[in-house]
Amino acid sequence: MKPLHARVLLTGASGGIGREAAAALVGAGAGVLLAGRHPARLSAQARALGPEPRVTWATADLADPAQVERLAAEAAAWGCNVVIHNAGTPAFGALARHDAESMLRVLQANLLAPMLLTRLLLPHLARQARAQVICVGSALGRIGLPGYSLYSASKFGLRGFAEALRRELAGTPVRVQYLGPRTTRTDFNDGQVQAYNRATGAAVDEPAAVAAAMVRLLEDEAAERFLGFPERLAVRINGLAPTWLDGSFRRHRRSLELVPDPTSARTPETPERIPT
Repeated sequence: MKPLHARVLLTGASGGIGREAAAALVGAGAGVLLAGRHPARLSAQARALGPEPRVTWATADLADPAQVERLAAEAAAWGCNVVIHNAGTPAFGALARHDAESMLRVLQANLLAPMLLTRLLLPHLARQARAQVICVGSALGRIGLPGYSLYSASKFGLRGFAEALRRELAGTPVRVQYLGPRTTRTDFNDGQVQAYNRATGAAVDEPAAVAAAMVRLLEDEAAERFLGFPERLAVRINGLAPTWLDGSFRRHRRSLELVPDPTSARTPETPERIPT
């Protein structure tokens, strides 16, 4: 779809990638409905990007199904024909470090919320001459790394959702796509992740590069695209013969063991929560 014809609902619009994506989309000619949790931030961002109704904003906590439903209604009333699921929650560390609450929170934000929002908007999108649903996942939605079992589970699920729904909606006006960035230089990655990335030699992209790839994906309507090399090669190998790469991540396992466990600082009066 040409950006000039796009009216984009962009979730996670005030985050690192979201800010760059909003600017890139508006710069390419698209209308954008910025969605996030912080009204003051969204309002200022919208004013800086352009006049209403071409650029507007709406608040929603995607962990709350009622707010997701309200956001879907606002987006449909605004006339969106593109949904970009950009919001997400990080999750780094050995599985034993995650408690049940954090696991549920990550899966809700990264997988269930995009699924619910898509389901609610599908009747509206199906009435458009052309519509697109772009799921912003991760290269870790195709490659499972030590330290990312929870995060990869959410992104593998999101990629599977996009793939299955793409096939389900074949022959309709709705195109479903998946974008898989690699590590990106944003506040999404805390100090532990940065130390892990340095130890493992991970390449890091700027948010603007991901935003540019998002606009290209909107325009060329490719089914999926992964960013960076050797990540694109690893995605292909992992898809064909996943066990071939198992021995490639010894350095990642060792690096993970060197990352301090934040739960180790608990006092005896604060018992450790056991994952369930």
